[in-house]
Amino acid sequence: AMWLKLHEPPTLRAYVFKVWKGLIPLLSCGAALVVVVVYSLADQLHSFVCGIFMPQYHYPFAVPLALIQTLLNLLALQGLSATGLVRLKPFSFRLAEHLMVPAVCGSVQSVLALWAEASAHSGLYPLTARFLPLLSLTWSHMLALSKPSHAHFTCLLMGVTFISVSLTVCEGLYTIEPLEYIYSPLSLLLHSLSLAWLAKVAQEERAHTSIFDLYYTLAVSRCVLLGLLCLLHPDCPRAFTYGSWHSLLFLGYMLGMLLLGAAQVLLVDFTALRLSALSAALLHSARGIVLPLFNLF
Repeated sequence: AMWLKLHEPPTLRAYVFKVWKGLIPLLSCGAALVVVVVYSLADQLHSFVCGIFMPQYHYPFAVPLALIQTLLNLLALQGLSATGLVRLKPFSFRLAEHLMVPAVCGSVQSVLALWAEASAHSGLYPLTARFLPLLSLTWSHMLALSKPSHAHFTCLLMGVTFISVSLTVCEGLYTIEPLEYIYSPLSLLLHSLSLAWLAKVAQEERAHTSIFDLYYTLAVSRCVLLGLLCLLHPDCPRAFTYGSWHSLLFLGYMLGMLLLGAAQVLLVDFTALRLSALSAALLHSARGIVLPLFNLF
């Protein structure tokens, strides 16, 4: 009995620790899969709401919508700070200077993404977005953010991407507007550079700056840039007169679209800041890449 008292608890603790240590990778993969599925469902719902709201109410004003979407994320951070859940430092011009590239790229890309939902219906824009993981991986290597990835993973990613794109192209695309040939690759380039630069700044500032402070500075910078763009864009004043502001359905669709879009942007940017640009790109593009493969079965 004395031997059991001396040896059984440590042995049991060691066994439990060993089992838990073995389950950690499985639990991490399961959590990542859940996040990807939830994000994909939110992306599908966002596209559905945009497909109803913008054509039905003839409201294709991407710049003010992108500004409101960014303001929602900024207000969310302020709300977390006000409740004491997150501590935010004051706006830092030093961080804003370091985050200027993702602020500019992210602002323009968010406008292009909303423009695509309103005006690009050929399928070229989401088709081009499937190359985001490959381009983000390229930017990460160019910015020396990560060690060279295994050749097997790179080949697998390239193979899955090109098979997915080929399957969609074989099914055919609708009539492509001339602007889509410019805006689709431009959005891809800006989005991938934004994610890679975010990961770069997070890697440099991780020792003395929290992710929330980085994103707060990024959100403020984007709000300023989008606000200036609203002042300069000739169509922005019409955004206040063309809306059916007396309709609850109009307000409901707009709020749902903006909340879903803001949540997606927040999650992708936080993934880039916390993990890597490749992880954020895979999260954003998973649904578009995998869905054509599932349709084979």
